[in-house]
Amino acid sequence: MDSLKVIFGFGLLWIITGCVKAPEYSPVPFLRFDGLSKSSLLQGTEFQDSLLVFLYFTDGDGDFGSPANSSERNIFIVDKRTGNIKDEFKAPLVPEQGVNNGISGKISVKIYSTCCIFPEQTGIPPCQRPLQFPDNDLILDIYIKDRAGNVSNTVSTDVIKLVCR
Repeated sequence: MDSLKVIFGFGLLWIITGCVKAPEYSPVPFLRFDGLSKSSLLQGTEFQDSLLVFLYFTDGDGDFGSPANSSERNIFIVDKRTGNIKDEFKAPLVPEQGVNNGISGKISVKIYSTCCIFPEQTGIPPCQRPLQFPDNDLILDIYIKDRAGNVSNTVSTDVIKLVCR
């Protein structure tokens, strides 16, 4: 009788797991902004201050990330104040998950400080510390690209207070 319960239990487990469908993601990567490690940065060039940006992604054909021997960049960070790419990163190759090859995961990107930018009519060059402009609002747009060249949606960070003084 106990062995019958075990066989029935395994059969029920097989039926339940057999009905669970693998998620079906679009072959075009999807990106979601999941937060920041902190809400402000001290202005500066290069490595004077940093924060982490947390993202979640999916890719239905599983071709996100670059092999170790590739220099291809696939994470792009745009400074909304200028519209220029601030940083580009190379994500490592993400292993395939399951039979459908769709993948999902979390990405943490370290962003370093940048200079404050002031209204052009003031004539104040970037990275100065004027009393009348104690801070800048910095928003970053982020998108990713898979190996097939499919570009994800663009997500924006929350406002990052860039402290100019």
